[in-house]
Amino acid sequence: MVRAIPYLAAGAAAALPLLLVPQTAHYLTLSTVHLSAVVLLGLALAFHLSELTEEPGWFEGYLVKASTRRLLAAVFAVVLTTGVVALVTLATAAALRIQPSLQFLQLLSALDIAWAGAAIVIGLRRWAGTRAAIAGGLVLGVVCVWSVWRYLRNVGFEADGGWRVDGGALLEFVLPYDMAAAVIAVVVLVVGTRRSHAIAQPSVQS
Repeated sequence: MVRAIPYLAAGAAAALPLLLVPQTAHYLTLSTVHLSAVVLLGLALAFHLSELTEEPGWFEGYLVKASTRRLLAAVFAVVLTTGVVALVTLATAAALRIQPSLQFLQLLSALDIAWAGAAIVIGLRRWAGTRAAIAGGLVLGVVCVWSVWRYLRNVGFEADGGWRVDGGALLEFVLPYDMAAAVIAVVVLVVGTRRSHAIAQPSVQS
């Protein structure tokens, strides 16, 4: 949690100069840039925390296996990353004076991408190393932000810049990618944790 504080502070500090950004009718550009920025913050924090989850001591003293403790450590990092992204998204969206309903869409989108991105970054770092983790996180972020951009480009906004809700468009443009990201994230995190534990276990026993 201490390691996450600088990321939270940086995100909160970024809200201050955003108060000076003039309001604009370019809602699509504004929402896309804002969402991309908070997603990058979340991926950076997840990558930073992924190394810490490998350190010994997580949940020691609990009656669970070592592999379960490593999984719990990863889950804690995912939850922490998602929480930081949520707070930063709320602060920066309010500073930009985005219409409340669009702020809600930004928050939902950021949360969806943050937890899945963190799980993929941690899982891939355990499974295939640093480069795979960076690449996987960036690919997920790009695809998910693109899906939200595509929805907003096709559906548009309310006259005041609010979120125009279209259930059919959400099912077509956004939800398939969200569901695929969720499945991939869970699989990568679980499999990556098991494989890395299986590799490390013999050296511990020896």
